[in-house]
Amino acid sequence: MKKRFLPSYTDIVLLGLVLSLIPALTGGSPYYLRLATLALIYMAWTVAFNLLFGHTKQLFLCVGALTGSAAYMTVVLTKQWQLTPWVTVPIGVATAAALGATFSYVSQRRGLGVIFVGIITLAFSLIFHNLVLGLRQFTNGETGLVTRGLGFPLLEQPLPSYYLFLAVLMLALITYYLLMRSRMGMAVRALSDDELSAELSGIDVTWYKVLAAAIASAILGLAGAFYAFYNGIVSPSVFSFVGVDIPVLIALLLGGMRTRLGPILGAAAFALIEEVVRPFGQLNVLVYGVLMIVLFVSFREGMVVMLRKRLGVSLP
Repeated sequence: MKKRFLPSYTDIVLLGLVLSLIPALTGGSPYYLRLATLALIYMAWTVAFNLLFGHTKQLFLCVGALTGSAAYMTVVLTKQWQLTPWVTVPIGVATAAALGATFSYVSQRRGLGVIFVGIITLAFSLIFHNLVLGLRQFTNGETGLVTRGLGFPLLEQPLPSYYLFLAVLMLALITYYLLMRSRMGMAVRALSDDELSAELSGIDVTWYKVLAAAIASAILGLAGAFYAFYNGIVSPSVFSFVGVDIPVLIALLLGGMRTRLGPILGAAAFALIEEVVRPFGQLNVLVYGVLMIVLFVSFREGMVVMLRKRLGVSLP
């Protein structure tokens, strides 16, 4: 019998403790604290995408659009109706969850494969971008909306912002952990292995895929809505395909799909890679493309599986 490296949910607790010490290691540098905060945001997004794509094979190429829809809904309602963000954030999260569930339901009812789902959701990303530009009276077009001073002072301070996003990440990981230990977890594991066999065995594939899409999209929306206030501005470029979808996909492939720690390790590694390629400017998109090709061709299993094999331990 193999010995577990970390029993049950202990890895989540230890991860939370380690990440809570990061601000102390930055030496009070606002720059490095911001990098660490951005890494937490991408970790939360990657955890959600792992549930969506890793376990249920739903290639949503609209992660940026889903996070952006929650962000814009939250900010626009806050500005237009003078509501508190604590009211508008749940509305934004519900919007993202509803969109994700709708895409999943339609794709299942129409029997669309992974590639077609990717194409449809990519089209939605383009629609979202043009919709934001078209509704200039609400969104201010490409210029975007300033989110400072809209009643969320907690996200205007570096240290409280870090711990708030750490709480979001912990919420995402705990949700993922509980789902994987529940009846839903058994169902998605079965359909990720063989969807047809799972359906023939009596598993309601459509229900579980739609539910997974709604939960994952809600997590994406929550982190996206908070990110809008933290960033100080919400604009189409902030939630673009290149700025969100590609990094999240790379982080998941790099860390390892269908693992608990894979999204964390992958997002952390990507944050370091992004810092290295930052001096290349617009050429960083080329670097991302090369990295994706390398990952797809020679590093499909990810860091977690590699560590399992090299260290001989059972990482979650």
